[in-house]
Amino acid sequence: MAEATSCLEPLYKCLESTGMLEAATREVAAFLRVKANWSDLEKARESLRAVRATVRAGVTVEEDKLNVCDPQVQLWLKRVEELQLDLDTLGEDYGNLMKFSCLGQCTQHASRRASIGKHVVEVLDEVNKLKEEGKGFKKFGFKPPPEVVDLLPQIETFGLESMQKQLHDLLEKGESNIIGVWGQGGIGKTTLLRVFNNDLEKKARNYQVVIFIEVSNSETLNTVEIQQTISERLNLPWNESETVEKRAKFLIKALARKRFVVLLDDVRKKFRLEDVGIPNPDTNRQSKLILTSRYQDVCFQMGAQRSLIKMQVLDGDSAWKLFLSKLSTEACEAVSSNSVVREHAEAIFQSCGGLPLALNIIGTAMAGLEGPKDWISVADAIKANMDNFPVVDDMFSQLKYSYDSLTPTQQQCFLYSTLFPEYGSISKEQLVDYWMAEGLLLNDSEKGYQIIRSLISACLLQTSSSTSSKVKMHHVIRHLGLWLASKTDQKFIVQAGMALDSAPSAEKWKEATRISIMSNDIKELSFSPKCRSLTTLLIQNNPNLNKLSWGFFKFMPSLKVLDLSHTAITSLPECETLVALEHLNLSHTLITRLPERLWLLKELRHLDLSVTVALEDTLNNCSKLLKLRVLNLFRSHYGIHDVDDLNLDSLKALMFLGITIYAEDVLKKLNKTSPLAKSTYRLNLKYCREMQSIKISDLNHLVHLEELYVESCYDLNTLVADAELTSSGLEHLTLSVLPSLENVIVAPMPHHFQHIRKLVLSMCHKLKDITWVQKLEMLERLVITHCDGMLKIVEDDNSEEAEALPDHPSGEQEDGTNEWNSDGQSVCKSDSTDGKTRNGFPKLRLIVLTDVKKLRSICKPRDFPSLETIRVEDCPNLRSIPLSSRYNCGKLKQVCGSVEWWEKLEWEDEEGMESKLFIPI
Repeated sequence: MAEATSCLEPLYKCLESTGMLEAATREVAAFLRVKANWSDLEKARESLRAVRATVRAGVTVEEDKLNVCDPQVQLWLKRVEELQLDLDTLGEDYGNLMKFSCLGQCTQHASRRASIGKHVVEVLDEVNKLKEEGKGFKKFGFKPPPEVVDLLPQIETFGLESMQKQLHDLLEKGESNIIGVWGQGGIGKTTLLRVFNNDLEKKARNYQVVIFIEVSNSETLNTVEIQQTISERLNLPWNESETVEKRAKFLIKALARKRFVVLLDDVRKKFRLEDVGIPNPDTNRQSKLILTSRYQDVCFQMGAQRSLIKMQVLDGDSAWKLFLSKLSTEACEAVSSNSVVREHAEAIFQSCGGLPLALNIIGTAMAGLEGPKDWISVADAIKANMDNFPVVDDMFSQLKYSYDSLTPTQQQCFLYSTLFPEYGSISKEQLVDYWMAEGLLLNDSEKGYQIIRSLISACLLQTSSSTSSKVKMHHVIRHLGLWLASKTDQKFIVQAGMALDSAPSAEKWKEATRISIMSNDIKELSFSPKCRSLTTLLIQNNPNLNKLSWGFFKFMPSLKVLDLSHTAITSLPECETLVALEHLNLSHTLITRLPERLWLLKELRHLDLSVTVALEDTLNNCSKLLKLRVLNLFRSHYGIHDVDDLNLDSLKALMFLGITIYAEDVLKKLNKTSPLAKSTYRLNLKYCREMQSIKISDLNHLVHLEELYVESCYDLNTLVADAELTSSGLEHLTLSVLPSLENVIVAPMPHHFQHIRKLVLSMCHKLKDITWVQKLEMLERLVITHCDGMLKIVEDDNSEEAEALPDHPSGEQEDGTNEWNSDGQSVCKSDSTDGKTRNGFPKLRLIVLTDVKKLRSICKPRDFPSLETIRVEDCPNLRSIPLSSRYNCGKLKQVCGSVEWWEKLEWEDEEGMESKLFIPI
C-alpha cells in the first residue's frame, strides 16, 4: 500500500503544480455548497446595494455643484448595473434548481447544479470585489475643465439674424482674419458680439479659446484690464509688479500658440494689438479677431478693410417686438385692445427711431403703464422734452423719460456715476462710499446697493462681465447723464481718463459742484481755486502728481469727498477749511505726515491711509476724529510702536480698522475685548522686536480679521496655527522678510488657517520646507519668492505605506513637528498626522516660485484637481514638477518658465507633459 502511495505521489505533485487539484476542489465545493454560497451571495448583494446608494449620493452632491461624475465612478456604477441583470437571471436559475430536492433528482441534474454552483461562486467574487472598490472611492466628481467659450448671459434679440449670418460668413470665408462691425452708439453692436460669442460654442472644435474683451478706449486705453481678461481666460498667473510691456510680450507668446477668436467690443481709437498682448491673427492657424466700433475709420485702422459690416437700426417689425417685450403683460394687453393707448404707444415707439438702446430704456421705463391717461401723459412729456431741447441729440430726449421715472435720490446717484472714466468698470463699494459721504444714503450702505440694482434694472448701469463687484456705464448713457447734469443747477467738470497733463484752469472750477480729473497725467495743481459749492473732488490715479499749492483747499468749505489716492504727493496742504469733509482717501501716496490741524475735520467718517509707504506721523489726528467709521492704516509706514500710542478707544463709531503694529505688547492690548478688536479687518505686524512666536489663537478677539501681513519681524522663529475654537475668517496670509522663521506649526483640523485662500512667502530664508501647507484645504494661490533655504515645498513621507497605492496615493502624511492635546495645544516637537491623505491641495489653482535658488522638489506627484498654472523663475535646482499622467491634473493649462529650465526637467513618465502646455518666459 505504501508502495502504491509512493507511486501516486509524483502524480499528485504534478496535478498540484498545475492547479488542477485546487480547481477540482473549488468545483466540488461549489457543487456541494451551492445553497450556502447562495445565502452568502444574498448578504453580499445587500451590502453592495448599500455601497451603491452611498456612491450615488456622492455623485448627486457633485452634480448639484455642477461638477461631473468621476469616470472611474461612472464605470463602477455601470458594472454594478450589469451585474444586477446577471444576478436576476442567476436567481431564476437557482430557484428552478431548488425545486428538485431529492438525491435522485440532484443526481439526475448534477451537471446543471455544478454549472449554477460555479456561477454563484463567480458572481459572489465579483460582488465582493465591487463592494470593496466602491468603499475605496474618495472622490465622486470634479469640476469640468474651462470651456473654449465663456458663455455670457443670454439676451433676447430682435432683428439681428442677418447681422449674425454676415458675421458667421466673414468668420468662415472672409478675406481678412480681422473683422470689423461699426455703427452709431446704442445700435446693438455689443449685443451682436455677445450673442456671437455664445454662438461660437457650436464651433468650439474649430478653436482652442474665444476671448471677449470690453475695450471702450476714449483717451486712454485700459491696457491692464485687457491684459487681466486675457490672463484669466488663458489661466495665466498675474504679477502686479510686472511692467505692461513685459506682460504683453508674455501674453503674445501664450496666445500665439493657440487657435483663437478675440472679440474686442467698442474700440474708439486705433491701438497696436501687440501693445496689450494680442498677436496679429495667424492665417495658418486660422485665428480671428472681431472688433466693434462707432467709427468706420477705426475699423480700417485696425486692419478690417476687407471684412466689414455696418450695423443698421432695427426694421419696424423687429423694433416693435423689442418695444413690446419690455412692457408688462397688462401694458401689452392695453396696447392691443385700446386704440388710444396704441396710438400713443406707436408715437413713442416711432420717436426711438429703431435704436435698440432707446427702445430698451423707454420700454422698460413704461413697463407698467396701462390706462390711456398714463400713455397720453408720457407721450406729451417726451414731446415737451424734444421741444425744449431742440439742439440736443434727439435720442437724449427719448432717454430722459427713464431718468425722470427715478426717485430724486436715484437720479442723484445716477448722475454721480458719470464722474468716472468713459472706459472700464466702477467699483460698487466705491460708489456706495462716495454716495454715503455726499449724504445721499444717510449712512445706509445697503440702500446704496439697492439703488445700484435699480439703475441696472432701468438699463442706466450695466453689470460688468468680469466681476460682480463692479458695474459699468454705456458711453451713450454717460453722455446722457452729463447732458442732464448740465440742465440742472449743478455744474459738473468731468475730464476723467482724458490723458490730460494739466488740470482745467481755476476759473472753470468756480461754479462747479463736482469735479473729476482722475486717471490722467497731471503733475501739479499750483493754483487756489475758489469753488465754494464743490462737494466732490476726484483726483486719484494721476501717478505723477506731486505738488498741491499751499492754499489749494482754502476756498472749498462744502467739499465732502476728496480722493487723492495713487498719486505722488508727499504732503497735504493745511485743510482746516474742509469742515464738511467726510471721505478722504490718501492711500498709495508718498505723504510723510498728516496736516497738524486735520483733527478739525470733525465730520470725517472715512480715512484711508493704506500703503502710505512714507507716512511718519499722523500727529495724533486719528484719535480725535470721533465720527470715523473707516480707518485704514494697513501696510502704512506709520504704525503703532507703543501701547500708549494705541489711542483709538475714543472712536466709538468705528466699523472697519486696518492697522500696522510695530510691537508685541501693542498687539496684546489690541486683543483685549474692545470695539477696536471687533473692527479690525486687516492687520500688519512689522518690525516687532523680540517677538519670537505668534500663536494665531491669540488673535481670536479679532473676530473679523480677513488679512494678516507679517513682515520684517527679525526675531520671529515660530508661527502656530493652533486648533480653532471659534469661527475664523482669515483668508490672506503674507510672511515676508522673516530671517529667523523656521517653524510654522499647523494643528489638525479645524485650525486657524483652514480658510486661507492666498499664501505668500517671501525672504524667509530658514524655512526648509512648508509641508504644513497640505493642511490648507481652501488654498487657491501659493506664491514663494526669495526663500534661500527652502529645499522642498512638501517633505513627503518615504515609507512603504505612503507608496502603497501609486495610482491613488492615500498614505497618511506626517507633515510637521508637534503633537497636540485635546485642546489643540502643542505638547512636544512632533506634529502628528491629521488624517489627511497625501492628495492635499484640492483647490490650489496657482503656484508661483521665484528666485528660490536651492529648491529641489515641490512634492511627489499626486492629484492636483484644480491646478491651472505653475510659474517658475530662477529656480536652477528644481529639476522636476509633481505632475504625472497617473494623477489628476486635468485643469492644468500653463507651465511657465525658461526654455533652458523646461528642457532639463525630469519626468516620472517617459513621455513627460505635453509641450503645448509650456509657455516660455
